[in-house]
Amino acid sequence: MASRFTSKSSSDNSLKESIKEEARRLGFPLVGVTTPDAPEHFALYEAWLAAGHHAAMRYLETERARVRRANPRKILPEAQSIIVLAAPYPNPKTAPKVRAESSVGKVAAYAWGEDYHEVLVRQMRALVAFIEAEAGRAVPHKLYTDTGPVLERELASRAGLGWIGKNACLIHPDYGSYLFLAEIFLALPLEPDSPFEDDRCGSCTRCIDACPTQAILPNRTVDSNRCLSYWTIEARGEIPEAIRPAMGTWIFGCDICQEVCPWNRKESPITMQAFAPRAGVPRPVLMEELALSPQAFNRKFKGSAVKRTKRRGYLRNAAIALGNAGDPSARPALQNALLEEEPLVRDAAAWALRRLDEKVNEKEKLS
Repeated sequence: MASRFTSKSSSDNSLKESIKEEARRLGFPLVGVTTPDAPEHFALYEAWLAAGHHAAMRYLETERARVRRANPRKILPEAQSIIVLAAPYPNPKTAPKVRAESSVGKVAAYAWGEDYHEVLVRQMRALVAFIEAEAGRAVPHKLYTDTGPVLERELASRAGLGWIGKNACLIHPDYGSYLFLAEIFLALPLEPDSPFEDDRCGSCTRCIDACPTQAILPNRTVDSNRCLSYWTIEARGEIPEAIRPAMGTWIFGCDICQEVCPWNRKESPITMQAFAPRAGVPRPVLMEELALSPQAFNRKFKGSAVKRTKRRGYLRNAAIALGNAGDPSARPALQNALLEEEPLVRDAAAWALRRLDEKVNEKEKLS
């Protein structure tokens, strides 16, 4: 009995190491295994929902979503293990330099390249094909990358990939927090890795202090009602006027809490070329963005995560950013935007023009 057990254990470990090696070859430098056991932080997630910190993202509070987050086996009843993967995206320090006579905006680094949903799923399918070839049979599985009811940061920490920082991001000591996460629920027994037990944030509060809207909460969650990423991406209506000045020139997402994190000082190279910056995306010229037609918007952001905000949301953000930039030369572009058929864009342009007037008046008072 002992020899057979030893042999099986050795075989399982060999398969697991082969899977990890293939995952790294496919562009996932961080890979770990955990169980489909219930997450420890589900009660915290429920409290987050109860407090309304998910804002208008109602899909997060459905009974089906909550049941599956509470018990990963509801996602795949035959699941015996979960492979958790992480792939780096560009550090904003690597943003292409832009020489422009007018103001430029900021796009969160995760959206500089191809849409991570498509890229990571493609790579995960390749990994599953490898696993099935190694196992010699079809293996029931489910793939996720920010696409379903999964508490993925907890799973990643449990699989040894890092710790959940004070800004609610997963942080790895070598790769920092500029990481995409992905999960494969697998009907195959694999030995789980040891969780990442250390909390290396220590007494640092740079992310909390730097957040312009104080969206980061003391329990390592984020209040979406204040978060710039929520307002510039998820929100479909008007952005509250109290939030608009804090946006600065962010027009899709926000990286502030990651930019100030000491663990992101080191620039980790990307391992999937699909995430390399597309021309004109990281730091776009705002007046040019505000003039994008529906066809031009679709061409520019084909296969990009930026499409999530839709053209009206993107132009809304660009108009607000122009108002915050305080560039008087933007006035004709904003006045032209008042003729937009989208009410959302017209409202933002009108606010931006008022904002420009305020900034001009402030400068005159100081002069």
